[in-house]
Amino acid sequence: MKSIDVEGFVADGFAKVESVVPREVGDQARELLWRQIGLSPDEPSAWREPVVWACDNTGEGPFGGIIRSPRLHAALDAVAGAGRWLPRPTAGMVPIRFPNVPPADDRGWHIDLNTVRPDGSWGVSGRPETLLLLLLFSEVGQDDAPTRIRAGSQRDVAGLLGEQVEDVFALGPQLDEVSRDRPLAWATGQPGDAFVVHPLTVHAADQHFGTRPRFMAQLPIQLAKPFAPDEDTLLGRAVRDR
Repeated sequence: MKSIDVEGFVADGFAKVESVVPREVGDQARELLWRQIGLSPDEPSAWREPVVWACDNTGEGPFGGIIRSPRLHAALDAVAGAGRWLPRPTAGMVPIRFPNVPPADDRGWHIDLNTVRPDGSWGVSGRPETLLLLLLFSEVGQDDAPTRIRAGSQRDVAGLLGEQVEDVFALGPQLDEVSRDRPLAWATGQPGDAFVVHPLTVHAADQHFGTRPRFMAQLPIQLAKPFAPDEDTLLGRAVRDR
């Protein structure tokens, strides 16, 4: 079985990887996150915030099974090249989006912080040092606040950014403008699914129109060296091929 849809990643700047772990492992991770935030799937009256942040900072149990999944590692090898990315010890931050409350004001089109400055702060550039990984810990359908993705926008952003590290907030309107004609895709799936996303692909959160909270980790995967557009990887092909 292929680890990833190669041509889909090159064309769209992202690819879904189904079942990096069995669904029950994703379910177990979600149960631990419910406990961490002190809320319950059976008490929706207590869901008062649109977004609650949780975190895996141990890499143990189901989180370790996910982040060290051979299927996930094969997908990252396929995209970045074997030996060209650094394994993570934990799944990191997990934003949990809740239904039936006014949405958070955090749904602008953007790319994630991907380049470190000499002072240790982070910005964005056309030579990113990370790629983006999304890990689903709940069912995510069209109404469940899936991440929205502008398919193919990595090529627009590659033409916009150079080596200089830019402020991501100041750059937001330009990212929106250069990519607004791209078709939309949504990061939907089952617990245990993952999405590998090019660091220059424009994406955004969505409003929650469903009934079940959405659990999804969004984490940077460190590259062994900064991305170069001419490199012989899927990351490189995705900004060159049309």
